[in-house]
Amino acid sequence: MRLEDLCDSAEEMQARRDLACAYRLFDHLGWHEMIYNHITVRVPGTDDQFLINPFGLMYREVKASNLVRIDIDGSIVRPSEHPVNPAGFVVHSAIHRARPDAHAVAHTHTTAGQAVACQEQGLLPLSFTAMFFTERIAYHDFEGITLDLDERERLARDLGDCRVMILRNHGLLACGPSIADAFVYLYQLQRACEVQVAAQAGGAALRLPPLDVARRSARQHDAAYAKGVEATLLFGAMTRWMIDKDPSFLE
Repeated sequence: MRLEDLCDSAEEMQARRDLACAYRLFDHLGWHEMIYNHITVRVPGTDDQFLINPFGLMYREVKASNLVRIDIDGSIVRPSEHPVNPAGFVVHSAIHRARPDAHAVAHTHTTAGQAVACQEQGLLPLSFTAMFFTERIAYHDFEGITLDLDERERLARDLGDCRVMILRNHGLLACGPSIADAFVYLYQLQRACEVQVAAQAGGAALRLPPLDVARRSARQHDAAYAKGVEATLLFGAMTRWMIDKDPSFLE
């Protein structure tokens, strides 16, 4: 089906293209888990519908037109030849339901993310990027494969008003008011995990900055981010990169 026939508005068309771009970007960065994991975005103009990747396609195959539109109960609400992954529906619908500001949600199983998720202390205020999340990161204990609907309440409760969450023994999650915001939060969290794992692997004693310095760094980051410019600029650059690589995601 043509992209134009699937969309109710120009805003939905743009949301589909942004989301498809994010999938291609995650593929390029190696953040995919084959056909698993998800990035979702709320359909503009709705409170209870969002777009998710077709189950069975690699991230590099995702296009604006093959994203699946589902409601908050996981039912497909527009024609699609593809199913959706129930586990993705449970995790993402939990956040979309509980957080009206979370228009976009991204979840990964990267090696570095899972490694830190397996550590008792979680993310340490160790690196420049990690300090952005000082006292601003949530944790959710592992309960098994996320198929049980009642876990949604606990996922939402544990996330609270945070932008990012480490799913213990599982992976990383970020949310935001746009795909751009969710991408930036996840990128920073991923980088922080990569540096932590690399620093620990070096075997030398780790130097943690004083807590007041870490807290100051987080406040500085919040103030800079509140200007609302950086996420848009960065995701715009990433979009140009993906168009140069393969513009078929726009279809």
